[in-house]
Amino acid sequence: MHLVLILVALIVFIVFATSKLKLNPFITLLLASFLAAFAFGLPLDSIEQTIRTGFGNILGYIGLVIVLGTIIGVILERTGAAIVMAETIIKALGQRFPSLTMSLVGFIVSIPVFCDSGFVILNSLKRSMARTLSVSPVAMTVALSTGLFATHTLVPPTPGPIAAAGNLGLEDSLGLVIAVGFVFAVIAALAGLFWASRCRKLDSRELDLAEEAFEEAKEHYGELPSAWASFAPIFVPIVLICLGSVANYPTAPLGEGGLYEALNFLGKPLNALMIGLGFALLLLQGDKKLEEFARHTQKGLEVSAPIILITGAGGAFGTVLAATPLGEYLGDTLSTLGLSVIMPFLVAAALKSAQGSSTVALVTTSALVAPLLGQLGLDSEFGRVLTVMAIGAGAMTVSHANDSYFWVVSQFSKMDVATAYKSHTAATLLMGLVTIVCVWLVAQVAL
Repeated sequence: MHLVLILVALIVFIVFATSKLKLNPFITLLLASFLAAFAFGLPLDSIEQTIRTGFGNILGYIGLVIVLGTIIGVILERTGAAIVMAETIIKALGQRFPSLTMSLVGFIVSIPVFCDSGFVILNSLKRSMARTLSVSPVAMTVALSTGLFATHTLVPPTPGPIAAAGNLGLEDSLGLVIAVGFVFAVIAALAGLFWASRCRKLDSRELDLAEEAFEEAKEHYGELPSAWASFAPIFVPIVLICLGSVANYPTAPLGEGGLYEALNFLGKPLNALMIGLGFALLLLQGDKKLEEFARHTQKGLEVSAPIILITGAGGAFGTVLAATPLGEYLGDTLSTLGLSVIMPFLVAAALKSAQGSSTVALVTTSALVAPLLGQLGLDSEFGRVLTVMAIGAGAMTVSHANDSYFWVVSQFSKMDVATAYKSHTAATLLMGLVTIVCVWLVAQVAL
């Protein structure tokens, strides 16, 4: 029993240190690694090596993927490609279902671009559509924010889901994570869209803003790239990763010849994202492309560095837990309780709600539960994928005042805090609950 109490105390420490003491999650997880090692009685001469090995192993592969994915997202954001993607989707769907269109725009754009950046970029577009079509600005806001949030927490190559997949040993199965993540992200987005329809009567000051806001925002980017060039940097890598997963399916559907070798190589996430980066370079215009690329790369490194460090510290924490007798002790308890994917969801939801960051919740929870997958009945490839989905569902439950995304959504949409809680926060709660119920149902059938 004392082993469980130590685990609970470690979780409480992480929550308290990040939410109340405002310690950086990297330092918090590193401290938690040492505290866990001492508390569980690891040999003193092995503690340093265990932590160092756990930190290095996770970053040896997934760190490069996070960097490349982030740089591509920065380029899409700063060249106006995200705006082009949004406009293309609107033209394809028309304006008959504005809330659905806004949700889909957010759903697509947030795969490479962080949800808060995506909201800032698309806010003027949402505002323009709300005025032109006389649609509730609050409903449009919730549709956009939840569409962005769904893929942000569930679909690689967003850094949070990538890091979670890496912590759970799915580095070579990202294609499957992407495919399954898309399915559950659609479910989450539909839940958010449903709540958006319930928010039509809530008030916002946004209708008082200028109708030309979107056109003014577009002028900031200058000449915009084509639709094909805008979509290619993210969708080409996703297609390649998925084809690589198909090629490596146990039944060898593509044989073992040249086609298999080519897709196996191109489908490796690192290789696929390097190709995506090549397509992203085509978005750069003017005579100073190399200077532009250098600036975007620098920004991408600045954005990805904290995520990489947190991911590495999470890997160290998970490795320490794996070296303790905790997993063996829990084998006779968790497996009989039938918690399955519910346990990762609850931990991620507690962390998200307490400290605000979905990425931190994804990384920390995945590191925490990785040594316990066998005891939870999730120690198979698909079980690990469902664990990522459960953690992603928890990482969206809920976005409130300690989450920067909450303030981006509320302030850019001119909503007061009470309205933001009734609309955005309530929507993220519904998204998380609906998603975990669906994940649990799939786990009951498939595992």
